[in-house]
Amino acid sequence: TDTESVSVIQEMRISMAQVQTVRRPRKDAQHNRGHILDVARHAFANDGVEVSMDAIGKLANVGAGTLYRHFPSKDALLAALLEAHYEDLAQTEARIRAGGHDSASALDMWIDALGDWMLVYEGLPEPIRAACTCSASVLAPPCQRVIEVTEGFLLAAQEEGLARPTLTGRDIFLAALAIAWASGVIAANESSRAALGLMLKGGWMAAKHEDRDAHLWNQVE
Repeated sequence: TDTESVSVIQEMRISMAQVQTVRRPRKDAQHNRGHILDVARHAFANDGVEVSMDAIGKLANVGAGTLYRHFPSKDALLAALLEAHYEDLAQTEARIRAGGHDSASALDMWIDALGDWMLVYEGLPEPIRAACTCSASVLAPPCQRVIEVTEGFLLAAQEEGLARPTLTGRDIFLAALAIAWASGVIAANESSRAALGLMLKGGWMAAKHEDRDAHLWNQVE
């Protein structure tokens, strides 16, 4: 709720800490970890998350042992890189809640923020999707927390009769994920995400309120 002192998403930082060693790392180990993250961030930003761990190791000029000691899997590497983006998402959540918006507008803004988060790196929707079906993934806990926040925005809209009562936060999350994936395919163009977003909005919005946004379709045609 708005009165909670700590956002659910901010708790992600606690979960992300689980991928780090409990023992205080040495300075050279800290340097290696930071260097690997910098290299991976640049590689994923340029070429997407399909860049292999082997390629990351070569670009960082570190051996496989060093790479996997810090990041046992690509999901662990992604989780560390996404930590800053979780914080950005938490700040967006706080701004939406403090903005005095009606619950439907708040949900719509949150869905847009989800799409931005899911498209931080090209190809990111796929590991997020996989994490939703594998509780053992290091990406699963933060994804679940994002779903919980989505559920909160949705429930507020449902209580005011602005959203369909049969939907769940997971439904909205997965729909936003599908749009993020579709927006990244080669056949998509600049208007694809906006058009798909309006389709999603038409899906979650209660029928009696659908007509108020009908004019928006003209903006993406």
